[in-house]
Amino acid sequence: MKYTTHGTCSREIEFDIKDNKICDVRFLGGCNGNLQGISVLVEGMDVDDVIKNLKGIDCGGKGTSCPDQLAKALELYKLKK
Repeated sequence: MKYTTHGTCSREIEFDIKDNKICDVRFLGGCNGNLQGISVLVEGMDVDDVIKNLKGIDCGGKGTSCPDQLAKALELYKLKK
């Protein structure tokens, strides 16, 4: 799935879901090292666990963050499923 982010330095998130587990997370733009770290950490995790852990994280008072945007993308994925 591709998700266009809102309010963050990253512009887009791509990911795949297999058996309700996240795989192949890729961020376009943003803080490369941090986003690579997030991608590795969530790899193989259950979708609901990632949403629970990342939803609501704020970056610099923006009201959102790249991790929060990933949680929103996963919520959208679940709605469309």
